Amino acid sequence: MFGTTTATAAPTTTTDNVLIKDATEATFMKDVIEASQQVPVIVDFWAPWCGPCKTLGPALEAAVTAAKGRVRMVKMDVDKNQQIAAELRIQSIPTVYAFYKGQPIDGFQGALSASDLKKFVETVADKAGPPDNGLADAIDAAEAMLTEGAFDDARETFAAILEEEPENVLAYSGLIRTHIAMGLLDEAQNLIAAAPAKLANSKEITSASAQLDLARQAANAGPETDLRNALAKDPTNRQTMFDLAAALLAADKTDEAVALLLDLFKLDRDWNDGAAKAQLFKVFDALKPQDPIVLAGRRRLSSIIFS
Repeated sequence: MFGTTTATAAPTTTTDNVLIKDATEATFMKDVIEASQQVPVIVDFWAPWCGPCKTLGPALEAAVTAAKGRVRMVKMDVDKNQQIAAELRIQSIPTVYAFYKGQPIDGFQGALSASDLKKFVETVADKAGPPDNGLADAIDAAEAMLTEGAFDDARETFAAILEEEPENVLAYSGLIRTHIAMGLLDEAQNLIAAAPAKLANSKEITSASAQLDLARQAANAGPETDLRNALAKDPTNRQTMFDLAAALLAADKTDEAVALLLDLFKLDRDWNDGAAKAQLFKVFDALKPQDPIVLAGRRRLSSIIFS
């Protein structure tokens, strides 16, 4: 019924763990249908006498393992589980089906190259939505280190994550922000310039780049007290308002800096080619979108623009 070759071969090596396991008709419901409610499950139908199965099985296992939990794999010997094979109308082996939410969503018959197997597994994994990179806890830990001022530890952790996933945008932007916090602005600039093409235009890298620009301005900001005194003497001096806002940003007085930039924009929105508005957008980009300072600042900016 299933014979595509009469070659005799030992069964593929099995891996009895969460990702890859053998199944039977008795466990098919649990191991495939129920399990696929959470993550796609790839089922490899094979037989001990199938020569191509001996090559496909381990290669498929390797591709599934490389997916780091985004898919699981179940192996079924068709000679021992003929009812399931008949229900799925499997006419030859090797045959591979992928299940998600209890339904078959993809599959193929015969052998595939390692690269094609990798593409197949990635396609199946993507059916479940964005990948869980499995490193969320490490990223959270690194962010906590950064917040607490443990810069060396944060840098090492972000770098370790990038060794596992070079295009992890959260780790990459975190590494940039760590260098900024350490005052290593040139190193941060080099990281931005070397960002993988896939990440270069992401909101995370854009935010980190805005933070770098503000950090460079902060390094050149004049003394806050002197600028306050100068503005008190000349309350509408555009350059002094702009420079004081930079000094306030350097002192982590972001809300006061935004308020002053808004005052400057309201006073003279065209000053220095719209420098106040450009600086406001840079500050907004550097902060999280839902930061109260951003939300309030954008509302006031809109009211000024449309008043």
